[in-house]
Amino acid sequence: MSTEFLSIGEVSKRSGIAASALRYYEEKGLIEPAGRQAQKRLYHPTVTERLALITLGQQAGFSLDDIAEVLTTTGFELDREQLTEKAAELDKQIQRLTVMRDGLQHAAKCQAPRHAECPTFQKLLRITQRKKVQAAQN
Repeated sequence: MSTEFLSIGEVSKRSGIAASALRYYEEKGLIEPAGRQAQKRLYHPTVTERLALITLGQQAGFSLDDIAEVLTTTGFELDREQLTEKAAELDKQIQRLTVMRDGLQHAAKCQAPRHAECPTFQKLLRITQRKKVQAAQN
């Protein structure tokens, strides 16, 4: 039984990742073609699973360099401490985004004649400014 290898175009179509990105991933060592035929890259069908893992890592906020560190030739080895740290970062981001969403929803529904007169909106502005100053000092 022979394996049907995929062209870069087919991998792009199946994964939703542009061929240019696939070539870049190859340069970074994230994926590897199984060979070439008439100067065209050919990939093993399992490359789509590897690409899904890369996409998942990017969506979680990992850089391509971070992802390259955990990928092995047979799959991946995850650093549980790194995963815990990334989960904590995501929790902080979710908290910040939730506050922003709630503030925007309030501003949209606020009965004050102007946003500058709304105590809740003013409180959101003060919190935002304070966090900005704290971040700049760190």
